[in-house]
Amino acid sequence: MNILHREILVKGRVQGVYFRASAKSAADKLNVKGRVRNTPEGHVWIAAEATPGAMSAFIEWCKQGPPMANVTACEVTEGAPEHYTDFVIQR
Repeated sequence: MNILHREILVKGRVQGVYFRASAKSAADKLNVKGRVRNTPEGHVWIAAEATPGAMSAFIEWCKQGPPMANVTACEVTEGAPEHYTDFVIQR
């Protein structure tokens, strides 16, 4: 199975709007594994691993986020798979 690894930096009004919890919910539905955390700069950082179709759907979700979010940028970079087994909200 072809698993992609992407690091996603989401910018805009993305903290204090349940972005991390909503990202976990979306990831769980799409079978995306990885990590999500807030950054000191006010962004949300996500490491995600999934099949190409699931990754595409997850990235599209990240561009919108939860209802109260206002995403202004979604920067996606490729990386080597780290073989995550779950999707975890980090502090």
